[in-house]
Amino acid sequence: MNRIDRLSAILIQLQSRRLVKAQQIADKFSISLRTVYRDVHALQESGVPIIGEAGTGYSLMEGYKLPPVMFNTDEASALLTAAKLMQSKTDKNSSKHYASALDKIKAVLRMSEKDHIADIDEHVMVIQHPAIRFDPPQELFLQPILKTISVKLVAEIIYTTPDKGEKTTRKIEPVGIFNLGVHWHLVAFCRLRNDYRNFRTDRIEKFNITDETFTKKHPPLQTFINKMTSQREVTKIVMDVENDVVKYLGEQKFYSGFVHEEDRGKFTRMTFLCGSLEGFARWFMMFGDHATIVEPVELNDIITSIAENIVKKIEETQILLT
Repeated sequence: MNRIDRLSAILIQLQSRRLVKAQQIADKFSISLRTVYRDVHALQESGVPIIGEAGTGYSLMEGYKLPPVMFNTDEASALLTAAKLMQSKTDKNSSKHYASALDKIKAVLRMSEKDHIADIDEHVMVIQHPAIRFDPPQELFLQPILKTISVKLVAEIIYTTPDKGEKTTRKIEPVGIFNLGVHWHLVAFCRLRNDYRNFRTDRIEKFNITDETFTKKHPPLQTFINKMTSQREVTKIVMDVENDVVKYLGEQKFYSGFVHEEDRGKFTRMTFLCGSLEGFARWFMMFGDHATIVEPVELNDIITSIAENIVKKIEETQILLT
């Protein structure tokens, strides 16, 4: 990226947030802090009213606006792709809000970008995999949750527990939401349990925002994500799969902890981090005649034991039928 493009991008970044730290600019554009200071100074000399200084952060003077931002075709395509994902990954309410926002963005596009989006609209699709199909309810409460987080309001929910299927009414202090697989999850401080809990949003029957504010300072969402990851014991699994078979593994490989793969000529070496060797073994048996376990060795023992039990069951059934 040349300097003129970078200066324009920095100005857009300053418009997008109330306060932007120099390190954030440096990280985004892979430049040094010294370069950031020079670029900001150049913008100030050109007449852009930037408030702040090195060490604290920068912001634009209140009321300063630029003409509508112009998008290139790649950026317009990215917006359309995001819209397709929103339609399949969120509830109808969030999808409607995103579509409305996208219409406003389209309004400032040049005619060439508008034509580009119209041309490729029918060439971008997000479809459900038949093996992991998920039909979300009409409402996942994503927008109300984000509102309570923004204004720090207590919410009252009716939640169905996943283990016993019991409905409970709880008052919670939302911390954040994240998407895992096909489900959205809400991390919140539960006053009923006096601890932090992970709620699947499709199990929330009602979500009411109260007038009560909360003052407790909660840890960032990333803290809970890191804790979830560290608490799960995983085992590294390496296997070689015939190239013609790899494509049939689909998204199921991600549910088994897929990390990466590499071409080894006639086969593909795939690496996983899995929390259950037995669970992986049972998945492996669907295509095991076209694959080989490289490590760990004990996984082969588990697969052999399962296979022997299957053969034993078949033999017992045949004896009963004769």
